[in-house]
Amino acid sequence: MRTISDHKVNPANDTLTISVLDEPGAGGASHLYHIEGFNSQSNASDPWTKPHGAPAEHSTILFQNGPINEVGINGVTQEVLLAIVIDRLRSFQAGPYSCRENALALTKIEEAQHWLLSRTRARMERGVEGTHKI
Repeated sequence: MRTISDHKVNPANDTLTISVLDEPGAGGASHLYHIEGFNSQSNASDPWTKPHGAPAEHSTILFQNGPINEVGINGVTQEVLLAIVIDRLRSFQAGPYSCRENALALTKIEEAQHWLLSRTRARMERGVEGTHKI
């Protein structure tokens, strides 16, 4: 297990701990991340406390592990997480928290999304998407 600390900058982020719970797979990346250090009870969007009787105090991100053609869809992709961050930043930019820094971050994350999607389209054209083939 290893811990990531690149996000630490303010009390909210300083409190959150990101742990990588598995060893890197065939492509060199890990697939299982654990985030803790929060309590969802005071979050107006909390979907956890009412049905489970206790607030959430951690979250797990499970990435796709293995070629889709061989193992099926068994986790999320970085493109999915980027789409969520893009949606949030676009929403902030459309509201009262619009700022230059958000606009710059949004542009860079949209660019990252573009290149990841471009890579996937190229792999599809070569007939290797969903496999470990290059």
